[in-house]
Amino acid sequence: MKDRSRSMRRMHLQALALLLAAAVLPACSPEQGGGTPTATTAAPTTSDTGSPAPSPGSPSPDAETTVPAPAPEPSAAPSGPGQGNAELAISIIPAEGEEEISYTLVCTDGVPAAESVHPDADAACAALKENAGLVSPATPGTDQACTQQYGGPQKATVNGVVDGIPVEASFSRTDGCEISSWDAAKDVLGEAGGA
Repeated sequence: MKDRSRSMRRMHLQALALLLAAAVLPACSPEQGGGTPTATTAAPTTSDTGSPAPSPGSPSPDAETTVPAPAPEPSAAPSGPGQGNAELAISIIPAEGEEEISYTLVCTDGVPAAESVHPDADAACAALKENAGLVSPATPGTDQACTQQYGGPQKATVNGVVDGIPVEASFSRTDGCEISSWDAAKDVLGEAGGA
């Protein structure tokens, strides 16, 4: 009888401990009184499993948290197919001290308009229709590695509108990331934009 009483008391204590633990855990959403989720830094790991050890007061590693994605920059055109409508002024400086070369590119539904002054307007308009973001390259983040290679002295600027989105971009060939952006937009930059 004594063992049964101890067993019952232990079960009651375990149930009470579970209830208390559930009562002090924060709710999953602000509407339920739990507040706003916060980001945590890497926790130390336990020595026996190598898995993260929860720090006091932090949510369980299995708890869901919501972190909003950063808002896109308003001047960045989306990558991928577009409408093929553009009005661009393109300026290329082939090398330091050389004369600037200027082009005008006007496209409607991926087809060049008569006012386009560009060495290959057909290819440029088709490229913009295929990928509207060509002339809005993303700025490499500080955590992105760019190969330190020199692709040439060329510099370019592209200003105007692509599919209703303002574009103001600069291109150069000073490292691997810049060379990659230049090569992706080479049809738009024209023959003076080649490597």
